[in-house]
Amino acid sequence: MLKDELVFEWSESKNLINRIKHGVSFEEAQFAFLDSNRIILKDVNHSDAEKRFYCLGVVNDKSDVLTARFTYRDVKIRIFGADFWRRGKRLYGKENNIY
Repeated sequence: MLKDELVFEWSESKNLINRIKHGVSFEEAQFAFLDSNRIILKDVNHSDAEKRFYCLGVVNDKSDVLTARFTYRDVKIRIFGADFWRRGKRLYGKENNIY
């Protein structure tokens, strides 16, 4: 857990698949939520059964913008995907007047 206010969970099998497919672990994805300039977007295309969201945030000192896909389960943030998504970086830059 990174902060007392944030509690994360995920499936270890999905975490392994994500690391193989995208080279990003869900442990690393947690840091996107700590970016003070992070952006939370609703995933309107995949929110039928449960509300799903994107968190766009910088995760390292190289200013890499990571997109974490997540949902809320009770008081926990359940991460189910993460990637360095080019569209996420563009949206992050536009919203924060960076790029």
